[in-house]
Order: sequence, then C-alpha cells, then structure tokens
Amino acid sequence: MKSLEGDGYRAAYDRERGCVFLEGSLRLNGLTEYAPISALLDEALEGSDRLELNLTRLEFLNSSGIATLSKFVINARNRKTCILTIRGSNAVPWQGKSLNNLKRLMPSLELVLE
Repeated sequence: MKSLEGDGYRAAYDRERGCVFLEGSLRLNGLTEYAPISALLDEALEGSDRLELNLTRLEFLNSSGIATLSKFVINARNRKTCILTIRGSNAVPWQGKSLNNLKRLMPSLELVLE
C-alpha cells in the first residue's frame, strides 16, 4: 500500500483492492500542494480498469481539493475503459452535493453514499 500523510489527512492507494482512500481533513493551498495526491490518484488510475475512491472518512475538502477530484474524474472518463466508483458518506455534510456534481463530469460514475 502506498500512502501519503500530512497535517490532518491521509491518502492511500491499495493496489490489491483497487482502492484509493482519502481520510481526515484536506485543507491544502492550491493545486500545487495537491500535486502529490493528484499523482497518487493518477497512478491508481493507470494501474486498473476498475477503481474505487473511498471518501467515507474524509471530513473536509476545500475547493482546491474538489478541483483535484474533478480533474481526476475527467481523466478517468477520458480513459473510456475505466469503471470508477466513488464511495462517500451521508454523515459528512459536504459530500452529498459535491460528489453528485462529479456525475456531471462522468455520467457512468458509480456514486455510493452510505
């Protein structure tokens, strides 16, 4: 498992399960600071035709983080062969609205809110 940790957050890619986990609170400044997370997402995308992004334990994501996720979803859509599932939580207020907007970028996206 490859992982990144920072102030209040953890990002991990489990290649065996085909799953990326984002946990905690992501409050990085701008796309430049999100570059390592973006690289982890891109690496996961290259490694599989079926990928899950698990956000159930991601309590906060700022606008730069949402832009990073949007870019990732567009990259997945452009691959045309990728089956992408995003798993979120109804208990985390920002996720319902923000994650639903990602389906506009990739209509085939499977969104699971628990």
